[in-house]
Amino acid sequence: MNALVLTISDKGSRGERIDTAGPSVCKALAAAGYHVIDNIIIADDYNQIVTNLNQAVNNNINLIITAGGTGFSKRDITPEATKAVIERETPGLNELMRLESLKITNRAMLSRATSGLKDNSLIVNLPGSEKAATENLSFILPILEHGLQILLGEDSNCGIPLK
Repeated sequence: MNALVLTISDKGSRGERIDTAGPSVCKALAAAGYHVIDNIIIADDYNQIVTNLNQAVNNNINLIITAGGTGFSKRDITPEATKAVIERETPGLNELMRLESLKITNRAMLSRATSGLKDNSLIVNLPGSEKAATENLSFILPILEHGLQILLGEDSNCGIPLK
């Protein structure tokens, strides 16, 4: 499976902040066996986010991870841009990330992250900090490959085999 990490950060895109979340997410994905195509840093700009997400979908990237832009700031519009691109939401991923994050910090309830499917791609929003991004990814990473296999028609066995 291939993957792309899209870091959403005004300061990062201007070179005013070093992105540590994107590289950490890339490392975790690679360790899980994903072929990470790239880690791109763009501004918190709705049109840039939508354009980059659509381009990744059109390039048949199976897993598209965004890091950043999921909070309460007026510039945090990653979930809205993601919803403009996806065809079907995958709320269980968001619910699990928030549930597990709440065990670490009560600030997890402030996350507006979303996720969903378009064509042969799964898009997942993660928080922008390195710690929160890698923690949230770790909660869902064990099941993502199975979900992607189902999406791509490679695995339809979702139940327990009968004996």
